[in-house]
Amino acid sequence: MTAGVRQEPRDAPRALPGSGRARLAGVLTLLALLAGIGYRLVLLVWDTPRTNSDEATMGLAALHIARGQEFPVWFYGQAYMGALEAYLAAPVLALTGPSLLGLRLPTLALYALFVLLAWRLTLRLTGDRWFALLVVALLALGSDRIVKNQLIAGGGYPEMNPVGVALALLAYDLCAGRPGRRLPRWAAWGLLAGLMLWVDPLVLPYVVGTGVVLLAFRWRELRGRTGAALGLAALVGAAPLLGHSVAAGRNPLAAVLAAGGADVPAGWADRLHGGLLLGPPLGMGFCAPSHCATWQLWWAYALPVLLVAGAVTAWRTLRAPTDRAPDRSAGDGAPRPPRGAPVDASAAGPRPDAAPLSGADGGSAARVGAAVRLALVAAAAATLAVYVASSASGRTPVESSRYLSCLLISLPALLWPLWSAARRRSGGARPVRRAGRVTAVGASAVLVATVLTTGYATYRAAGTAPTARAAETRHAELVTTLRDLGVRHVYAGYWTCNRLTFASGEDVVCAVVDDDLRPGFDRYAPYRRAVAASAAPAWVAPTGSPLASRLDDRMRATPGSLDLVTVDGYCIYLPHA
Repeated sequence: MTAGVRQEPRDAPRALPGSGRARLAGVLTLLALLAGIGYRLVLLVWDTPRTNSDEATMGLAALHIARGQEFPVWFYGQAYMGALEAYLAAPVLALTGPSLLGLRLPTLALYALFVLLAWRLTLRLTGDRWFALLVVALLALGSDRIVKNQLIAGGGYPEMNPVGVALALLAYDLCAGRPGRRLPRWAAWGLLAGLMLWVDPLVLPYVVGTGVVLLAFRWRELRGRTGAALGLAALVGAAPLLGHSVAAGRNPLAAVLAAGGADVPAGWADRLHGGLLLGPPLGMGFCAPSHCATWQLWWAYALPVLLVAGAVTAWRTLRAPTDRAPDRSAGDGAPRPPRGAPVDASAAGPRPDAAPLSGADGGSAARVGAAVRLALVAAAAATLAVYVASSASGRTPVESSRYLSCLLISLPALLWPLWSAARRRSGGARPVRRAGRVTAVGASAVLVATVLTTGYATYRAAGTAPTARAAETRHAELVTTLRDLGVRHVYAGYWTCNRLTFASGEDVVCAVVDDDLRPGFDRYAPYRRAVAASAAPAWVAPTGSPLASRLDDRMRATPGSLDLVTVDGYCIYLPHA
């Protein structure tokens, strides 16, 4: 032995070449998550996205819950869409009072939970840490439509995506036979499924899809106490819906169909245009605020291809013999590394100590992962089909694109075939043929285009913050002016009323009128009774609105009947003393 030189024993463990890359992927994933949360927090501080009376209605329900005044089952004024967000925000508003930021903090927490669960699900399904980083990075971005769905507490949308991902993650763990806490996992799946029946039926395709996976792999386990726990938990989750339906004798499904425009005709040409061309780019974050440029519509053509590719690759893995199922870390159909070759931990699956086990009636991790991916693709296709069939896709495609919010749950399953094809570009154990290289380059181009397009849409969404802040400042000035004038009861339009009532903490109570000064749609009936009982209610209208024009006509027709006070953006009409 050479003097002064220390030799390691032959059997000393060697560091895996990819361990550093795995740590780098983990750090970058954490940074992407923090960036997504930070971006949305900055938007909230800037009062972005702009609030509206529907969100204020949820805020009023939260205030009522915090005071012990009301405990609503549904969003005020309708018999569908559970008021879960109001219950989540009630403890915050009990501390802060009526606050838009306080109302939205729970939705920000739901977004963070969604991204964390999506990251974990992606690792379960693919075992690729760098692909999981890509998924988290894309979810960190947020176009105007995306941040509205995720942050506005308007009912249903912020909670659907984290619950949908949680259902898929629980289904994977149960079917792959992961040990420990199995009964609580079954109960958790049932509770979340029942909860979504109450909150919003838009996520039902994901409930059904993951439920089919559970039945396919674990139907024997549902006998006995496991099935009883699942059923009881589902009943608990859906209890508000079931209790109200029995007590009121109402069918919530009928209300949902009516709200979706099932009774309003729309041409199939308009439905196909709105549902297949405009809806996917808008609903999945590829477009600028409230419109899509022609070049941003490319995602509408890519999505059907990705749905087919995702279904085919998942089906092939699912149908392959267990001992020949493709390695998840290399992508569907990609070759395994030769025996003894160093393993890149950044692309490997979950750690060995956390690896799923195969149950007696379950399946291998690869087959279960393929089944869950297939369920996510099928749920995305069903969501798209239901949206196209609704008249909302033809009548209001820009605003109703929010109905496609759940498609983000399927993002790992949709992009995995692209990622797998792009990774084959490096070759691996076999030489890559020219056709394979072309496919790899094309897949890489689509992935890059996805990042760039959603990044540009995020940039455009961030640019709306100054306008939203200015609008909120004008509204705060309106509330202050009404308080200074001693006004406590007003008539106003739908999109002014509840926003005004919430911002003032119910110091100013508003009843809705239409543009012809006739009674409008009041979501909370006690407000109308309070205004009607007032001796001299005022009127509030946005400057230049049809309602303001009608009130101006009344002032001209009967001079001295109303006194006009203006603030930036609003007109206040006071009854003449």
